Amino acid sequence: MSEKQYLIDAMTVSDSWRLFKILAELVDGFETLSDLYPAVSIFGSARVKPGDENYEKTVLIARKLAQNGYHIITGGGPGIMEAGNRGAAEGGAKSVGLNIVLPLEQKPNPYSNLKIDFQYFFVRKVMFVKYAQAYVGMPGGFGTMDEVFEALTLIQTKRIKPFPVILVGSDYWGGLLDWVRSNLIKNGYISPEDLDLLTVLDDPDEVVHTIRRYVIV
Repeated sequence: MSEKQYLIDAMTVSDSWRLFKILAELVDGFETLSDLYPAVSIFGSARVKPGDENYEKTVLIARKLAQNGYHIITGGGPGIMEAGNRGAAEGGAKSVGLNIVLPLEQKPNPYSNLKIDFQYFFVRKVMFVKYAQAYVGMPGGFGTMDEVFEALTLIQTKRIKPFPVILVGSDYWGGLLDWVRSNLIKNGYISPEDLDLLTVLDDPDEVVHTIRRYVIV
């Protein structure tokens, strides 16, 4: 057997065993979250600290949602994720942390009272979307954009119900939405009505009110 063929065979065996790891993560997530309802997924930067305006606003939004009967799902790490879990715990709701195992960056925050660890980002994103009835995007980086647009794409293509997608921070998100209008809509890559899938808000009370209008507890 050539070295090339040996490497191909080894990769095939490795990929086959990886499927069992993926399946195990999916089963663990499904079994752990099966009775979670209603819930809101909150996305945002891992790099903000307590005292930051967006951190404190996230705590407030999550606490208010929890007090109104909604559980909170976050990525389980620091920053906005910590703030969301903290607000949920303070509000008396289930505070779900879907932690991703990374070698350097992310460590679980202490505020989630329901934790699941994942090695695969795409399995983790399944849980974000499948078990939430609304999605809140706080300011964040590539991961936040990925999670927000994942939800939007699934709603746009009617793979999930048209749950609320709320972007918090008009100053932060305004430039992105201007770009969407001047490039995606202008070039026909999305329809003008696709922007109606998004709501941009600044006031925490308006965030809660909007979710309560669409997601009955």
